[in-house]
This record gives sequence, structure tokens and C-alpha cells, in this order.
Amino acid sequence: MQFTSYSFIAFLAILFAAYFLSPKRWQWVTLLVGSYVFYAFAGLDCLVFILFTTLSSYVISRLMESALKRENDYVAANRDAMSKEERKAYRARAKKKRFHILLWGLVLNFGILAVLKYTGFAVYNINSVVSLFGGKGFSIPSLLLPMGISFYTFQTMGYLIDVYRAKVTPERNIAKLALFVSFFPQLVQGPISRFGDLGAQLTAPHKFNGKTFTFGLQRILWGYFKKLVIADRVLTAMTTMLDDPAGYDGAYVLLLIIVYSIQIYADFTGGIDITIGIAEAMGIKLTENFDHPFSSKSTKEYWRRWHITMGSWFRDYIFMPISVTRPMMKLNKAMAGKFGRVAASKTVAYIASGVTWFVTGLWHGAAWNFIVWGMLNCLVIIVSEALEPAYKKFHDRFPKLTASAVYGKFMSVRTFLLMGVIRSLDCYGDVGLTFRLWGSMLTFKGFGAIVTGGIFDLGLTAADWLIVLCGIAVVYFVSRASARASVRERLYDRPIMSAALCGLMFIAIIMLGAYGFGYDASGFIYGDRF
Repeated sequence: MQFTSYSFIAFLAILFAAYFLSPKRWQWVTLLVGSYVFYAFAGLDCLVFILFTTLSSYVISRLMESALKRENDYVAANRDAMSKEERKAYRARAKKKRFHILLWGLVLNFGILAVLKYTGFAVYNINSVVSLFGGKGFSIPSLLLPMGISFYTFQTMGYLIDVYRAKVTPERNIAKLALFVSFFPQLVQGPISRFGDLGAQLTAPHKFNGKTFTFGLQRILWGYFKKLVIADRVLTAMTTMLDDPAGYDGAYVLLLIIVYSIQIYADFTGGIDITIGIAEAMGIKLTENFDHPFSSKSTKEYWRRWHITMGSWFRDYIFMPISVTRPMMKLNKAMAGKFGRVAASKTVAYIASGVTWFVTGLWHGAAWNFIVWGMLNCLVIIVSEALEPAYKKFHDRFPKLTASAVYGKFMSVRTFLLMGVIRSLDCYGDVGLTFRLWGSMLTFKGFGAIVTGGIFDLGLTAADWLIVLCGIAVVYFVSRASARASVRERLYDRPIMSAALCGLMFIAIIMLGAYGFGYDASGFIYGDRF
């Protein structure tokens, strides 16, 4: 059931009514049933996997809770008989046992994700090696990839790690944990929530609030505007260029980079707006996932603003743990003695970053283009950090220039284009082809064709491009206004203006949105992949 389908709109209307008409103590049950009904539309066989993740996580979290209770009880009962060193040693042994319990949960669930998502990729690469020696290779299996498995697996494993770290108390009601795992709006493309932020909200009673409900509907409408008016309309031009990449090289590659940046932003943020809006309408607050990423002045800043919950997950659960592992601590100590503490700490950080970005690329897709995409992002960030002393000298040498608005815009445009170039690996798929097309941009081939009307040979008319540009302008000005103050809060005190603007947006979606007869409804980019 796609967010852009009429059936989803009907489902959402029924769920809202059922949720607020349910007795307050049973609202979370209504939400759980609704989430499983939504997920069942993706296929009943998919339910097996999300149920296994829920059940295994419940058992593992309770086992860790019991182990921690036994540990605390033992220490409390023997505090006077144990020395400080003995208590510390006992705690270390007990923590190691709890880690082994956690490891079972991680291996089971990440193992399922790995088998379903990466078996084909692994077999393909094995066959490539075997073929070099004249071997026949293996047939590539076709395995089910349940909807949202990457998102709910990462979210639930984050919960288990937080239980292990004693950051959250394990949920003792398995049905309530099932709701956290399966909360339907974020199953498609996130955000990746933390149990400490979301768990209690999902099961708390929520009285109907006209203001919150209105704000939620406005956010949903805003998401549909981005998705249907901008993302799905411009998709036609992208498809045309990607169907014949060799025929659309040179300047067309730069055009595709810009168009795809617009498309993925409108698609992804539009989907997140719908997700957050659905939750907000029911009184549930989800973590924001974007913070004006295209205004970033560096790659590092960009990744603090784009897909925020994904970045924080990889930072907290992969980068930080790797940085403090025993091998890394030994490496840090050994290098500090030879090259100094600064060089040692940077080396550890760079290794941890490399592993983190490799996993990030692999998480985005089971293909080499995504791995290269991740490693290029890592390389750019590392090089930028290494050049920071040079940047500082430049800023100190030209303070007026670097403090000017023009220079700030230059840095934002530079970051936008750099991220767009790397992101084009997602479009073309083939790494070698992508590199060749990047090289073709230097020839400026096709630039004359584009400016003399070639842009209108990509499946979009002049009217289509005008709609896209107007849509971008609306998003830009609303985003700028929202950065200063909440647009919805300001409009709430002006109900007539608020209703008129919402009505205009609804009409724009109906009249200008890409949907209807003959239209192949496009799913969300992240929802289709994960």
C-alpha cells in the first residue's frame, strides 16, 4: 500500500477515526492493529520476519534485564564481603555475559537482513571470481526482501543495544514492543527512532487536539505537494536520460545531477513530511530527519543535516563502538608513542569512519556503486578535515571575503554539486560508466543542445518545467520562512489565510500532481530499496 495510493488515503482516514474513537487506554492497540494491517498489504509472508524480529528482541531484552538484575542483586548482597577490585571484576564478567546475550540478538536479526538483502550480491561477486578461473559459478537466488526490513531491523537493534547499555528499560509487554517495531508510517523510509524517544509516546493516551491534528494534516499535504508536484514530475526527465546514459553525456550529466538532487530531496523529504504529519495528527512526535541540507557549506555539515536519524544511528552504534574497541585502543597507544597523540587519534577516527561509511554504503544497496558512494563520502570528509588548517589560513588571510554572503552561497553551491556528483552513482549504477560520464562533463558536450531546447526533449514540456521551477520556489521560500519561525504557528492565528493556503496547495496537488490514468505510480526511493 503506497503512500501515494488512494487506498492509503482511505486507510488513513479510517485509522484516524478508529484511533480517536477508541477508549484512551486501548488507542495503542488500535494503532498496533492498523500497523499490522498496513504491513500485511505488503504480503503476508513479510509478517513472519517482522514478527521474528519482535519476538527475538523481546526475549533478548528480557534476558539482559534478568542478567542485570542478578548482577545488581549479587553485588548488593555481597557488598561488604567484596573489595572494590572484586566488585569491578565481577561487574566486568557479568557485562561480558550480557554482551553475549546481546550478540545473539544482533547476529540473528542482522543475519536475516544480510541473507535476504546481500546473498545475491555475494553470489554475483563469487561468480565473478570463479569465472576468472574458468568456473561455472552458482545460480543467483531470488529472495524476498520484506518492506522496510532495513529500517525496522536497525531501529530494533538500536533498542537492544540501548537495553544492554542500560539507557532504556526493557518493554515487558510484547505487544507494546511490537508497536514500536511496526509503527506503520516510518516503516517505509524512517525516520529511525529511538525507543527512549518513541516507546512511551506510542502507548500513551492521546486526546484529540484540533491544533495538533490540523498541523499534522498540513504536514501531510506539504509532503504530497513535494512528492507529486515536484519529485514524480521531474522523474520523467531523469528516466529519459538514464535509459540512454551514453547518449546523454557531457552537460546532460550535470543536468541529471541537478535534477536528481531535486528529485531525491522532494521525494525523500516529502515522504518524511507525510510520516511525521501522520504521527503528529495522533499526538505523536517523531524526530526530524532533515535540516535544510542544501544550505550546508561542507560535506560534514551536509551529513549532519541529511537523513539525520540514519547518521546518528551509524555514529552511536558503529563509529563510536569501533573507536573504543580493544584493537583500536592498542593502535592508538602504539601510534601515540611514535607519531604523537593527535596523529594517533586521527588514524583511529579515520579507520572507524572508513568502516562506518562502508557499512553505510552497503546499507543503502547491495551493489558496488553504493559501496563506492559511501567510501567517496568518507574520503571527501577525511580530506576536508586534513585541509582544515589551510582553510583557516585562507579565512584569516581574507576575512571580509569569507564572511560575505556571496562566499557563503558559493560554499553551499559547491557542496550541493559535490554531493550531487557522488550521488549520481545511485542513478547510473555502474561504477565504471559513472566515472566515464563524470569525465565527459569536462568536455561541455551537449551544452549547446540543452540551451537551444534539448531540455524539452526529455519528456517534459515547457509547462512541466515551469511547474517544477514554481514548486521549487515554493519549497525554498517556505523553508526559509520556517527556518526563522514556524509557518504553521504563525498561520494558526489566521484561520482564514491558513485555510486558503491549504486549499490552494490541495488544488495544486490535484491539478499539477503527477498521478491518474496512464500514470505509473512511483513509490518512494528509500521505501522501494529498503
